[in-house]
Amino acid sequence: MAVVARTNGARLGRTDNSSFGMWFWEIDRVLLVLAFVLIAVGLIAVAAASPAAAQRYSGGSTIVPPLTYFWKQLGWVAVGVPVMVGISMLPRDQARRLALGGAAFFSVLLAFVPILGSEANGAQRWIGYGFARVQPSEFLKPCFVVALAWMLSLRAQDKTLPVIPLSGVITATIALFLMKQPDFGQTIVFCTIWLALLMLSGVSFRIMGALAGLGGVGVVAAYLFYPVATQRIDNFLFKSGDTFQIDNAYATLTAGGFFGTGPGGGERKFGLPEAQTDYIFSVIGEEFGLIACMAVTLLFVAIAVRVFVKLLDEDDPFIVLASAGLAVQLVVQAMINIAVNVGLAPSKGMTLPFISYGGSSMIALCFGFGLLLALTRRNPYLKRSPYVVKWNGR
Repeated sequence: MAVVARTNGARLGRTDNSSFGMWFWEIDRVLLVLAFVLIAVGLIAVAAASPAAAQRYSGGSTIVPPLTYFWKQLGWVAVGVPVMVGISMLPRDQARRLALGGAAFFSVLLAFVPILGSEANGAQRWIGYGFARVQPSEFLKPCFVVALAWMLSLRAQDKTLPVIPLSGVITATIALFLMKQPDFGQTIVFCTIWLALLMLSGVSFRIMGALAGLGGVGVVAAYLFYPVATQRIDNFLFKSGDTFQIDNAYATLTAGGFFGTGPGGGERKFGLPEAQTDYIFSVIGEEFGLIACMAVTLLFVAIAVRVFVKLLDEDDPFIVLASAGLAVQLVVQAMINIAVNVGLAPSKGMTLPFISYGGSSMIALCFGFGLLLALTRRNPYLKRSPYVVKWNGR
């Protein structure tokens, strides 16, 4: 007997050959549910942080209603979720081509940010005006992952191709544009993704060791010659400058204890800068407790574990690299944001995926997660041959 589900009063069986029917049975519904849970948590968190943000940006004749940022975020979710579902319905080849085209387009936009970009909070990271303002680096991240995975997967066919140095040049170029904005946090994310994909593609430990050493040299050079890195590292390690943001974030995070003050009960959040974006994890800690913070962290870990377990029997090197890279991107960004909030890393202006307020961030994350869902789709009736030699990245 066919397994069926009900959708809008209709029976949706495994024999349904419609586009939606095939998508429903091929999609990883566990990953989809985890993404929706994160988005729901994000809406609750933004609602909690919105009064603090509204008070911060109210002044003089400008009065921002308390739930302004919640309603705006709800609008971005209404745009982002259909983007995620729509991209997840694409065949793998089309998803790859879309990402490659996106990588080229958003790389060009990133290059034009210093010329055409608008400045906010001391950083020049956006292009456009008003409602149409976008942050190219946010959209470039998932496209960069897929493009890099495609390049490195070519090594499985021909190891003489110079894809490793070429990928390094591309990553370094993007890093230079990001540091000019300045955006040290995004630079770390892009470089971490590159190193993770190199390791997964089977690059020797000797090369990885050399790259790790080069990375250490790069951090030292950034500290010596890059004022943004110098200031933030000094503030973090030596408490030599303004540590208000980090100290206040940690105090807010722990103010609610294990179970929190309850929704709307937080008071320290009103002293947080950017409570709705960079420091929303601290707002969650104050109002919903450390137990809620642990639950949010476990949601990101669950996504990574789900992806990597699903890839254990995957034969296509491109799918392995692209899917793993997209999971790494999501988790690394989350871990950086959490580390800043708990005082384990200097402030970087990094949003918490699916949870922090922001249009570019939400839509770009939905775009990237849609790619992940598209690449991990599987025909439940497809039986793998026991004679297939699995690709292990070596």
